[in-house]
This record gives sequence, C-alpha cells and structure tokens, in this order.
Amino acid sequence: MPDVHLDLDALDFSKGGGSVTVVCQDAATGAVLMVAHADREALERTLQSGEMHYRSRKRGLWHKGATSGNVQRVVSLHPDCDGDAVLARVIPAGPACHLGAPTCFGAAEGDAIGRLGRTIARRQAEPIGGSYTNRLLADRNLRLKKIGEESAELIAACADNDRARVVEEAADLIYHTLVALAGAGATIDDLRSVLAGRAKE
Repeated sequence: MPDVHLDLDALDFSKGGGSVTVVCQDAATGAVLMVAHADREALERTLQSGEMHYRSRKRGLWHKGATSGNVQRVVSLHPDCDGDAVLARVIPAGPACHLGAPTCFGAAEGDAIGRLGRTIARRQAEPIGGSYTNRLLADRNLRLKKIGEESAELIAACADNDRARVVEEAADLIYHTLVALAGAGATIDDLRSVLAGRAKE
C-alpha cells in the first residue's frame, strides 16, 4: 500500500459538480505536467494504487498511463485552502501530454537544476561518446578531483567578493555535485527530500 495520504472528506467535490481540479506537478523538476479533474472514486483509486487516476466527461474514470505506460507515480497529494483543488506531486514514467511532450504546457519543463538532473540521468542510462558527463560518471577519481577543484574556486571567488565569479563557480560545483550524486546511486529527488526536511527545522 503506497504511503500517500489525503483526507477525502475535507475536499469540496460539490463546487466542481462532483470533482476537484488536480494540478499534476513533476516532483523532481517542479514542472506543471497537466491539469485534470478527479472525483472521489478517482482519488480513492489513486490512494490505493499509488498512481494517478482521473475523471473526465469524455473518458470517464481513467488511469493515467494504463495503455501508454506513461504512468504517474504519486509522491504526495495536497489540497488547496478551499478544498476544491489538489496538487499532485508525481514521478512521471513518460510524457504527460497526449501529443508526446513532457508537459501539456510546452516549454515549461521546470527549474534548470531539475532539468540538469534529468540530463545527467539520461547520460547515465544512455551514454554518449565524448560526453564530459559520461567521463565523470565513469571515473570516480575524476569526480572527486573536480569537486575539490570547484570547491576551491568557489572559496576563492567568495574571498574576493566577486559576485559574477561566485555565481559561475557555484554553478560548476552544483553540476559536479549532481554528477557525484548519480555516480553514488542517488538522485536529485533524494537531495530534494533532505533539503525539504531541513527547511522544516
């Protein structure tokens, strides 16, 4: 049984004629993937299965990805303040849009760090010849060396109070850190989870 919770009795299905609006968001990148509707039955199926179910006038009750394989695994479900909408944070197994795009909103694919994390994951799954990322992933010592170098360069930029260099060196360090995460078998979702926990402290 998936460890996802949502108090269905706290939702106001009456405003939407028996359903609530569901905003589906990529839990890793923050990208809004799609907007749909769900009634109580759809949300019950979602809670039971751990994968998103929706309700539409055209399709009735439907399990996202049941035929395409592009399921959406639920990370969390959060009602809005009025109880007539739900934010569904998910891990998509493929495109959200029926046209084959990652999202139903064109280029709105989330934050840059999330996109970078996905690119690194793709390089790890499907190596490309001549890719610097693949060189790092294949060589643990090189990964460690580059993290050390980039850390030192960031420290120097901070010591010089050079704003532009601080930003550039921080970006370099973040990139190499994300590659190191992938090399250790961790993901950006793991990083986000730790940061989210610390934000509560």
